Amino acid sequence: MKFLVEKEPLTDAVNWVARSLSSRPIQTSLLGIVINVDSVITFTGSNLETTTESVIQADILDKGRVLVPGRLLADIVRALPAKPITFELDGTRVLVTSGSSKFQLPTLPVEEFPTLPEFPDAAGEIDGGVFAESINQVAVAAGKDESLVKLTGVHVEVKGKNILLAATDRYRLAVKELTWKPNKTDIENTILVRARTISELARSIDVSGKVIFALADSDSQERLYGFKVGDKTLTSRTLDEVLPPFRQLLSTDSAADVSIEVGPLLDAVGRVALVTDKTVPLKLSFSAGNLKLEAGSGNDAQASENLPIEYSGEEFSTGFNPQFLIDGLQAISAPFVHISFTALNKHAIFMGKKEMGSTPDTTYKYLLMPMRYSS
Repeated sequence: MKFLVEKEPLTDAVNWVARSLSSRPIQTSLLGIVINVDSVITFTGSNLETTTESVIQADILDKGRVLVPGRLLADIVRALPAKPITFELDGTRVLVTSGSSKFQLPTLPVEEFPTLPEFPDAAGEIDGGVFAESINQVAVAAGKDESLVKLTGVHVEVKGKNILLAATDRYRLAVKELTWKPNKTDIENTILVRARTISELARSIDVSGKVIFALADSDSQERLYGFKVGDKTLTSRTLDEVLPPFRQLLSTDSAADVSIEVGPLLDAVGRVALVTDKTVPLKLSFSAGNLKLEAGSGNDAQASENLPIEYSGEEFSTGFNPQFLIDGLQAISAPFVHISFTALNKHAIFMGKKEMGSTPDTTYKYLLMPMRYSS
């Protein structure tokens, strides 16, 4: 095996594949990245739940297939100078040369690398920018506690040209509706995917391109899904769980409505929250034309700030986790926000607005549960 390749495509390919490697795999071969040299170079990595693959062009001098330590390969490739890089198999080692830099990588038994599931059939395509923004908007509400697996996932509901995404950690809920171009207009499927997996994907794709969404049939024993971006693919198993029912929380009934500019509100929340721990609720008091933010009590440090708002409803006060409030306001990606309370002292639904007096964008909703605050 021997080939010559430029650094930029090599670095991009190896970084993509290394994302699926586990630091504590159940078998040693999963520490490695497979380099398959044929008419093109294919890099493959897996943790058995998620498999990543990338294909690049190179000047191929000799074909072959090897398995090398994945994270070490990624570190070396990133550190090499911006010059052509030569890979050559020499016995049980792979020689990596770039300019005057030379490395010798040990190989792992490539025959021990597991047989991986194939990339599912393509179901359609999504605009890269829409996909990345939608995933980021929803995944922010996913849980981090691995003992509650269903709450670490993103609910993906496909029905024709519409996709609905949802995630919750019990304290907040994010729901996003988007459209795509399905290959079959009558497609219907619902899966739960790990939020961490698709969040990493959303951060690394070219937002100006297209994302191919692949999905195994709903009656298939292999509950697989995948994404293809250019010459890169990600294939993963769905979570064998179901997100708790959430639609009943998205009632259109409203006891109070608020409209406010996002930028000043974000700044004010950040300032007032400085005097308290970010898990301690921030008090918000609503009245005609005014929102008062307060934090701290008693002999502790205290802060308050007033902001102008458009408000309809009775005067009342509620409390929110300041970090969760910041997360939601940032996820909205709009200059103004509409906050609707289905009942006073109940959860709030946040929706973005282009202007103070415009209609809220109902395609993205961020629901936040209230917290008790110290009077």
